[in-house]
Amino acid sequence: MRRVYSSFNLAAVHHAKNVLEAEGIGATVRNEHLSSAMGELPPAECQIELWVLRDEDATRAEALLRDGPKKRGGPWRCAACGEASEPQFTQCWKCGADRGR
Repeated sequence: MRRVYSSFNLAAVHHAKNVLEAEGIGATVRNEHLSSAMGELPPAECQIELWVLRDEDATRAEALLRDGPKKRGGPWRCAACGEASEPQFTQCWKCGADRGR
């Protein structure tokens, strides 16, 4: 296992974990509850950390977190209502239909 990200912001770490898992990279969060020890321990030791489960995924994980996931395809048009949507969306914002429909 290897650490790829750390922050004092719990939501940011869990968002990063979700980004990695959406791309097929297994990850785990550590030190999630250590913030209560800040003051007794140095603040840098209390950061919430994101670790990848396999060392060979670390380089790709760091690139994903730095650059963001690549867009898949171009804009698409909803088959149900005809509304145009950007490629990152999997559902139509207007009618709620799935992209694959």
